[in-house]
Amino acid sequence: MKQKVIVYNKVDPTVIEYLEKTCEVQYFEYNDQLLNNPLFLKALSEAHALLGSRMKVDSSFLELAPNLKIVSNISVGYDNFDIAEITNRGIMATNTPGVLNDTVADTIFALMLATSRRVPEMVQNVRNGKWVKSNIDEEWFGVDVHHKTLGIIGLGGIGSALAKRAHFGFDMNILYHNRSRNEEAERLYNATYCSMEELLQNSDFVCVMVPLSKHTEKLIGKREFALMKNTAILINASRGKVIDEDALIEALQQNEILGAGLDVFTQEPVAINNPLLSMENVVALPHIGSATKETRTKMQLLAAENVVEALAGEIPKNLINHELVLNKC
Repeated sequence: MKQKVIVYNKVDPTVIEYLEKTCEVQYFEYNDQLLNNPLFLKALSEAHALLGSRMKVDSSFLELAPNLKIVSNISVGYDNFDIAEITNRGIMATNTPGVLNDTVADTIFALMLATSRRVPEMVQNVRNGKWVKSNIDEEWFGVDVHHKTLGIIGLGGIGSALAKRAHFGFDMNILYHNRSRNEEAERLYNATYCSMEELLQNSDFVCVMVPLSKHTEKLIGKREFALMKNTAILINASRGKVIDEDALIEALQQNEILGAGLDVFTQEPVAINNPLLSMENVVALPHIGSATKETRTKMQLLAAENVVEALAGEIPKNLINHELVLNKC
């Protein structure tokens, strides 16, 4: 008898076809009321695997899913997982790192360029008929990206892809702060390891690329903004809560920093009355870091491969809670 898989994200048809070769698949469209849907609850009580990217998987959720063997996130981040609780119940947890590195790095660089050169603001000026003479005034000027200093907080796979673009494409000086040294990035991109304080004080662009955890929530706050140059631009494409959003708003209002390029926010979708949305020196995107058809399909297939491997009794290549395997050994 085929084992049962719940897919709660819209995925490419090839992903469902792949899963159906070995599994029985039930699809549900994700919404905030899904846990009130009797059909979903019945399926969950019988499911051996869960595949998606937003569901909060914690103790109360797992009580409804006594047969689960794996929860597979279509994301590199997994702050929606209570890893300790999942592991305690002997359930495997997986994510999809690697396949999205280049696409997210492209998005980050787009944010850097758009914010520094004030692209959205200039587009609106042209559309609103404010471009009335051939030589623009200095008040429309932006700032250069090339040959500037980029500080990357969290030099993992995506951070390294960003460093590659910055070093080879824009001749940027790379500073980074990490839990451990990234000697490959130092060798390939001439990246310099430094303290958080040194990075904040010396960077023209500060890019935050850390996962969200209890240790990184509000990692960048009032103290950190005070250390940054008043010409610096903050870029965040990791998770909104790693930035103290109130402190960011204050720093922008007080001209402590020059601008911000944001793909993520504390609350998503971002509230229309959020002060960040009315600031001309903020470029806001709707959490689209990995949002291309090609990359999202690769992520979905990788998440499905994790499921198939786990249900076949293998160790998935992208297992998060490795302690499960260690405990069994």
